[in-house]
Amino acid sequence: MTQLLTLALAQINPVVGDVDGNAERLLEARRRAAEQGADICVAGELALVGYPPEDLVRKPAFMRAVRQNLDRLAASTTDGGPAMVVGAPLADDDGRLYNAAFVLDDGRITGVVRKHALPNYGVFDEVRVFDLAPPAGPVMIRGWRVGLMVCEDMWRADSAECLAESGAEFLLVINGSPYEVDKRDQRLAHAVARIHETGLPLAYVNLVGGQDELVFDGASFMLDRDGSLKVQAPAWVSGSILARIRRSEAGEVCAEAGEIAPEPEVLEAIYAAMTLGLADYVNKNGFPGVVLGLSGGIDSALSLAVAVDALGPDRVRTVMMPSRYTSRDSLDDAAECARLTGVRLDEIPIEPAVQAFSTMLAPVFGDRGPDVTEENIQSRIRGVTLMALSNKFGDMVLTTGNKSEMSVGYATLYGDMCGGYSVLKDVYKLTVFELSRWRNGNRPEGALGPDGPVMPERVISKPPSAELREDQKDEDSLPPYERLDAILEGLVEKELPHRVLVEQGFDRDEVDRIARLLYVAEYKRRQAPPGVKITPRAFGRDRRYPITNQFRDRA
Repeated sequence: MTQLLTLALAQINPVVGDVDGNAERLLEARRRAAEQGADICVAGELALVGYPPEDLVRKPAFMRAVRQNLDRLAASTTDGGPAMVVGAPLADDDGRLYNAAFVLDDGRITGVVRKHALPNYGVFDEVRVFDLAPPAGPVMIRGWRVGLMVCEDMWRADSAECLAESGAEFLLVINGSPYEVDKRDQRLAHAVARIHETGLPLAYVNLVGGQDELVFDGASFMLDRDGSLKVQAPAWVSGSILARIRRSEAGEVCAEAGEIAPEPEVLEAIYAAMTLGLADYVNKNGFPGVVLGLSGGIDSALSLAVAVDALGPDRVRTVMMPSRYTSRDSLDDAAECARLTGVRLDEIPIEPAVQAFSTMLAPVFGDRGPDVTEENIQSRIRGVTLMALSNKFGDMVLTTGNKSEMSVGYATLYGDMCGGYSVLKDVYKLTVFELSRWRNGNRPEGALGPDGPVMPERVISKPPSAELREDQKDEDSLPPYERLDAILEGLVEKELPHRVLVEQGFDRDEVDRIARLLYVAEYKRRQAPPGVKITPRAFGRDRRYPITNQFRDRA
């Protein structure tokens, strides 16, 4: 009986729906595992189809492609190399559909474990497409009784307890766990809880890469039976790391020490999430590059830095669209951002279009004075300009609004919200400042952008302004961002009653006003482009409020 089992924890970056291509990625991971001397190559949840496949699993043609590629992967294991553990959907003969883990060895499917715990919260709605299976017993792989689980099964006690009671020697979890701030601590806490309940070592394998609004950070790991960390894969990169399990003569099973990659700091991880999320959205959807409006402000400057680091300067085009209200500082700062990042900058003044709209609408507007209408017209002219460039040259428009603005509706529908993707959609304004300072002092590993600063210091230090009227500042109509973001964190991330925020020292009228803006802006957020999920309560899949909604917190 084998006394040492070597696992290759393979962090795959699948493309949802590209079943043939994902099979090739899995075969390449197996080839690497064979070169490393691994006994088993383990990939993440639904790695064969990408996560989440959503309603694709309802298509018979899709499921036929899944089965054909599972058979192809199984056939590859006749060469004496590693067995495989692969995540894929399973359609049973009785019509039930499962999220499953397949064991492939000796040229065939030797085991199947169906997911027991289906997540139905936050970004997850697996109950909608998959059937729930009862807890399973261990599967035999290369002479070992493996307690195989699928993602959410590790977050609850019953699956692990059933496996331990059925004789599993260690726990192996395949995952499609999206990134959010502090997610690694949650994963480790649940893994340690399962270890304490069962006394078994645990190996955890995650996906990596971006899929629409989700981004997977990899960071696979293995813990020993005492909960100590023995292996830690790097975050944010595809590849494999070896994890070894040893069985003593007395039958005791322990995890051996291996490579432990350093954990990224918080700002580094957020920046990596935005970069990888954008890169995969652009590349997996076949866009040649991106185009964005460069205003001289901090949001567009940070969006530009992320785009250049994700795609390289040759695939990023910027446009300065000045109006009569654009300051000289903004013109200079935009030009300096473009110079520092090495991108093309075009200047297209919008004043001729503003005058044309003013003339066109004057007979209807009559003697009504200027107000937010004229401000929004400027924003929408810029949106039309960017979309024209997108249509003509094929680049995707990258929007630049942040979560603070999106929360309170300070973003113009069909204007600065106009575009295909937003890297700052789930990033509050204060975090925008922190990330900008961080990127000016750090070049992320693997970044395609430059060393050194990516924006002038004045972009970070000057008061934020939309520059849609004379001497405009964000704080003319909003609280300072230190207060605004703190209130929004309470209302959005924590769902706190208003009275609790008041007890924390915030003004009741200000809390009520911000909450009202938050509610009434829901219709705008429903029409916003997708963006990278960073926080636990991202707008969209995480936080779903009705547009027509008369509830208000009176507490």
